[in-house]
Amino acid sequence: MEERSAAVTLHGNPLTLVGAELSVGDSVPDVEVLDNDLNPVKLTSFKGKICVISAVPSLDTPTCDMETRRFNETAGQLGDGVVILTVSTDLPFAQKRWCGAAGVENVVTLSDHREAMFGSAFGVLIKELRLLARSIFVVDRNGNIQYIQHVKELSEEPDYDAVIEAVQKLG
Repeated sequence: MEERSAAVTLHGNPLTLVGAELSVGDSVPDVEVLDNDLNPVKLTSFKGKICVISAVPSLDTPTCDMETRRFNETAGQLGDGVVILTVSTDLPFAQKRWCGAAGVENVVTLSDHREAMFGSAFGVLIKELRLLARSIFVVDRNGNIQYIQHVKELSEEPDYDAVIEAVQKLG
């Protein structure tokens, strides 16, 4: 499997990403993750909607918490044709607990804990930590990636305005 050394950092320390790097125009890999009730979910099942896929290291960290809450607020403004997915390697039980405690209802949280299939297929699996690198993928209604944002330093938030602009271009 392909590896990219020093592709991201955590507090300045370089980390390796595993998996091939995706590009704009690529189809969403047909991977399976788990919802909060342990049901398998294929990412391709969201075809027909514009998808914002937000990969985060862990919902139980301050930056991921802020990012997911921010996308939860934004989701309500984007309309029914847009779905926001947050994927992490957190256990589904932890995701469900976190969403309940945070009042997050507009974002679908999905777990890649079992096989890290999402992380490998999207090229965002951190080899040293078995967590996902902070990345955003905006996918059109046909299941093709139209925008990608990789956040180099994991402790920093993404550029939300750029993500929203990418979604609005597809609307």
